[in-house]
Amino acid sequence: MPEDSIEHIDFKELNEKAISQPLVTNIYTADPSAHVFEGKIYIYPSHDIDAGDAFDDLGSHFAMEDYHVISMDSVDSPAVDHGVALHVNDVPWAEKQMWAPDAHEKDGKYYLFFPAKAYDGIFRIGVAIGDSPVGPFKAQPEAIKGSFSIDPAVYKDDDGEYYMYFGGIWGGQLQRWRTGEFNAGQPESPFAFLPEDNEPALCAKIAKLTPDLLEFAEEPKDVVILDENGDPLLAGDTDRRFFEAAWVYKHSGKYYFTYSTGDSHFICYATGDSPYGPFTYGGRILEPVVGWTTHHSVCQVEGKWYLFYHDSSLSKGVTHLRSVKVAEIIHNEDGSIQTLKPYRD
Repeated sequence: MPEDSIEHIDFKELNEKAISQPLVTNIYTADPSAHVFEGKIYIYPSHDIDAGDAFDDLGSHFAMEDYHVISMDSVDSPAVDHGVALHVNDVPWAEKQMWAPDAHEKDGKYYLFFPAKAYDGIFRIGVAIGDSPVGPFKAQPEAIKGSFSIDPAVYKDDDGEYYMYFGGIWGGQLQRWRTGEFNAGQPESPFAFLPEDNEPALCAKIAKLTPDLLEFAEEPKDVVILDENGDPLLAGDTDRRFFEAAWVYKHSGKYYFTYSTGDSHFICYATGDSPYGPFTYGGRILEPVVGWTTHHSVCQVEGKWYLFYHDSSLSKGVTHLRSVKVAEIIHNEDGSIQTLKPYRD
């Protein structure tokens, strides 16, 4: 339900039809990365603000400045906003646009992974460390060496290795790294340097992290999504190809690579046998929500699986003022996922 269709929406009726309601209403939140730490749910979202920036396809109006952490005792209990956990002013290398973060735990320490634009206008990914799941977090003085683009998501595998998935096209700049170096040409265009429709789609990236979770242990590799014939998805296949918002989890021995298709507004999934893939396209997890963006995480809580996502229903359709929600998802016996509709017919 992208932005151009909101003029006809009765938001009171839409909210009554919604399968879930905003978890917090005191601030606008988006891009929720959810984890269970110490028996509680912790959500690491973007904190949306209205900074007055002009709308454009580079995402300049997504001008977030800080992160709040949300906690819940259970999926049915009230959500608690723990206040500012990290502000851009406390990140030496970062200038602006604190976009979708993630977090993880190791040896009693909590690590917040976040993208931001450095002073040269290039998105990098940083790490901040805290003693509590809710922070505060202290940022490392430099971004991760060799990092680029947006939307870090860190997955801990069964063997204790940690992997970061990241990347996003258009304003996320992934297309500017096709040669291995940043292409600064046509700076106002989010579409410059994208593949042609009949070329393989751009891929999210994966890199194993060093044991201290502060650097890449290897060169980032492509996360390839295959179609039903075993061929990589094409750039023109906008209903299925990766755009942003990588998230990985494991269910019944399979790795699920989940992601947003961006301009076609779906949350999709693909499955594979390794954290590196390749992954075979499986279907949709979530149909389009109100607002241009769609971004999510998947978390197991007390034996059930939940999709944490956002929409713009609380702000009555303002694309950059979003609210985090949660809904249960069901895996069929064959491993496929039952598609959720965010609003009942």
